Amino acid sequence: MSTTIEILRLRHLRGPNLWTYRAALEAVLDIGALEDRPSNTIEGLYERLTAWLPGLIEHHCGVGERGGFLQRLREGTWAGHIMEHIAIELLNLAGLPTGFGQTRSTDQRGVYKLVIRARQWEVARQAVLDARDLLCAAIDGRAYDVAAAVKQLKALVDRWALGPSTAAIVDAATARRIPHIRLIEGGNLVQLGYGAQLKRIWTAETDRTSAIAEGISRDKDLTKRLLAECGVPVPEGRVVSSVDDAWDAAQDIGLPVVVKPTDANHARGVSLDVRTREELAAAYELAEREGSEVQVERYIPGTEHRVLVVGGRMVAASRGECAWITGDGVHTVRQLIERDINSDPRRGEEEEYPLDTIRLPENRDVMLELRRQGLEPDSVPAAGQRVLVQRTGLLTDDVTDLVHPDIAELTALAARVVGLDIAGIDLVVQDISRPMAEQGGAIVEVNAGPGLLPHLKPANGKPRPVGEAIVAHLFPPGVAGRIPIVGVSGTRATAAVARLIGWLLHRANLATGVACEGRLYLNMQPVPTAGAPSAWEAGQRVLMNRCVQAAVIESSPRSILDEGLAYDRCLIGVVTDVPVPQGLHDHYITTQEQMRKVLRTQVDVVLPEGCAVLNADCEVCAGLAELSDGAVLLYSERPDHLLRAEHVAQGGRFVTVEDGHVVVAQGGNVQPLVPVQHAGVQALVQRVGLPAALAATGAALALELSPELIRAGLEVAAAEVPDL
Repeated sequence: MSTTIEILRLRHLRGPNLWTYRAALEAVLDIGALEDRPSNTIEGLYERLTAWLPGLIEHHCGVGERGGFLQRLREGTWAGHIMEHIAIELLNLAGLPTGFGQTRSTDQRGVYKLVIRARQWEVARQAVLDARDLLCAAIDGRAYDVAAAVKQLKALVDRWALGPSTAAIVDAATARRIPHIRLIEGGNLVQLGYGAQLKRIWTAETDRTSAIAEGISRDKDLTKRLLAECGVPVPEGRVVSSVDDAWDAAQDIGLPVVVKPTDANHARGVSLDVRTREELAAAYELAEREGSEVQVERYIPGTEHRVLVVGGRMVAASRGECAWITGDGVHTVRQLIERDINSDPRRGEEEEYPLDTIRLPENRDVMLELRRQGLEPDSVPAAGQRVLVQRTGLLTDDVTDLVHPDIAELTALAARVVGLDIAGIDLVVQDISRPMAEQGGAIVEVNAGPGLLPHLKPANGKPRPVGEAIVAHLFPPGVAGRIPIVGVSGTRATAAVARLIGWLLHRANLATGVACEGRLYLNMQPVPTAGAPSAWEAGQRVLMNRCVQAAVIESSPRSILDEGLAYDRCLIGVVTDVPVPQGLHDHYITTQEQMRKVLRTQVDVVLPEGCAVLNADCEVCAGLAELSDGAVLLYSERPDHLLRAEHVAQGGRFVTVEDGHVVVAQGGNVQPLVPVQHAGVQALVQRVGLPAALAATGAALALELSPELIRAGLEVAAAEVPDL
């Protein structure tokens, strides 16, 4: 009888959650009869798993050292925990490294929660399904095709994960604690930062990349003319309209020449060192297929290089190499290419490889090069005969440290002339460490949206931090792309608290977005939405709005459990209470201690320069203070609260009601803020309750809003705030 593990539910936690700061996949598993069969009781399980997945030796697990998980496996652990590590290892093998995972039992026998970090939900989901199938096969002693599973996961990575260029920029932003939002699922349009501070990237293009500049770069003839007029060396040439016109141009320029499309990138349709009319006719046909017009220009002897310019300065450079085969009198050109070129581990079909696989006859430029030498794919070159297979598109060697200052300045000038903030400058020189003029070199192309992979993963030489350079171009040092975010969670009047805080920020002349109860407000005016967005979706919509200078986002305990928070960190985190949970049995949350773990998420994400605002009248809520990376402000209806003296003595702020006023105590001072007997304040308290008014007051103080503004805002809130 085959072993079965039932996956009861798979959930995508898109933001900080009960388990981790990052997006995660949560699976609820029923391991059934395996609850009585830990790993050390299953014969052959250890041997099969380690044979199929030798990388498990690197998993530290709770032991904290290499081989830790295998130690647990030998000693005896349960199926959910094993599935967690199998899924992580499958993701590692698929090229989506994942270091975080947890498996915890629930109050239901045999039912576990398994959590792993999910950089990409679609891939992580499949990895968990594969982990279940692999483990069941290992328990039963059945065969399992690990290679096929990894291949399928790699295909999902290619389909859904960020491309390597975009990922490098996002990783660099994350290292600087700059948040990001992916704007297209499966695409490379990404927002860095929030609200009014956001920037957008699309691979290696940014929202500073001019559409005019990009259009100029696509027109190679126009680009060359502008560069020449600004003193940048470029090869002589012109646009041609036919093979005869191209031959006339070649005669005028002088052979050999280059034939290429005027509006194609990445060396597509480019033929170098064209010397005869027959070669030119074939090159013309190739170029015409790849672009709208064809250009003929002087051939510059030398080696192709790519220089990356970011924000007006050179940041990386790569040198190209030609691809050759040597005949042996036995094998065909096609066979030699497979044996001597495509076998290179640097080559592959996926974006992660620095060099492309050569396929015949699909690679038309390769076919043209072979035919110039009198060869076809099935030709057999003589023993010792060297055959040039490919001249262009093979940027392999990092040469950043060799670039002469003259060349660095010329490439930066070329980017400025075209108007690109990020540009890939293609040039041909004999030696990039010498000035361009003295060796007759030239800049041959200026490209928008250049690929970063040659600089991130050069075949030879060291990788360059080009992602960091692009992030520094968008965000100067000390700028994190953040706006003030106030997160509100709990179960008591949280929507009212969120709207009140939004109202006070609005009165402070900040364009404020509020998301609460699935509704959106901009400057306290309701924003129509299609359907009823979840708390996560509503929060994301606020943060994607370039008008928003401050945001208030409510997250209920259920929304934290269902999807996680809509932001990575917040300036202010408000928790109104930590009650005994109700209605969360589907999440196996039944005790107040479990609810504390849920709501601590709101405090865990408070920035070091921020503040947690906590209800002192709820003992468990007040206890969350120890988890805050930032300051802590407590509020209470009781001016004689036991926590007041100690908290104030430690430099904290305490908001309460005393002598007919809402007051804030700090140090040895007690400052009156709002008269409770004011008619507007009484109306507010009657509508939302005193604790909500105190929570909003505390958040406003933590935001450093002035006491005068807070008083004026609260006095009119009952009349002015919509949906309060």
